[in-house]
Amino acid sequence: MSGAAVVLAGGEGRRMGGGKPLRAWDGRPLLAQALGLARSYAPHVAVAVRDAGQVGQGAGIPLLFDPPDIGGPLAGLASALDFGRRRGAPWVQTLACDMPYLPADLSDQLAQALESGVGAVLPVSDGRVHPVCGLWRVGTRDRLAAYVASGRSSLRGFAEYVGLREVAWEVAGPDPFVNLNTLEDLAAYQPPAGPDRAPTEQSGAGSR
Repeated sequence: MSGAAVVLAGGEGRRMGGGKPLRAWDGRPLLAQALGLARSYAPHVAVAVRDAGQVGQGAGIPLLFDPPDIGGPLAGLASALDFGRRRGAPWVQTLACDMPYLPADLSDQLAQALESGVGAVLPVSDGRVHPVCGLWRVGTRDRLAAYVASGRSSLRGFAEYVGLREVAWEVAGPDPFVNLNTLEDLAAYQPPAGPDRAPTEQSGAGSR
């Protein structure tokens, strides 16, 4: 059964002056780059937002709006899991709109660690966990309300709550999980000219 992939684009992007999904990277909006990755991960693709104005017109894909009873990154996860359930998908791969170097094999590697009793699989690089790029069982949506009601709001905390497995990424070059938070980041991490454009070509994964 095929999964789903959802780009989380509901953040305010204040450090970049707002409008992060539409900021240009390598000649295209960051959102367009993220959607290209999402389509390589799963056949069912959508974008989670606070409002439609965040992504402009003509995206041509489903927009998922934050539920009113959940805030922060968990809101995007909630709408992503709801989308996956509507599509009959067993899992949802989430990814941020500001991480253009994500590995091409991200979902494949995370899915290998999605064993019985595991509700979420998160990648780790250079000792850092990246919960926004997790693989989540759709059934974990049923436990989200209780988690939020307990006063918790951490994305990683929810992963631990539903059964977390981490996958360590072996990085030989630039970290493929780098995220672009400022205009300076946007300029500094433009891809180089030539055939070796993406650091993902130098990365691999191993479970831990």
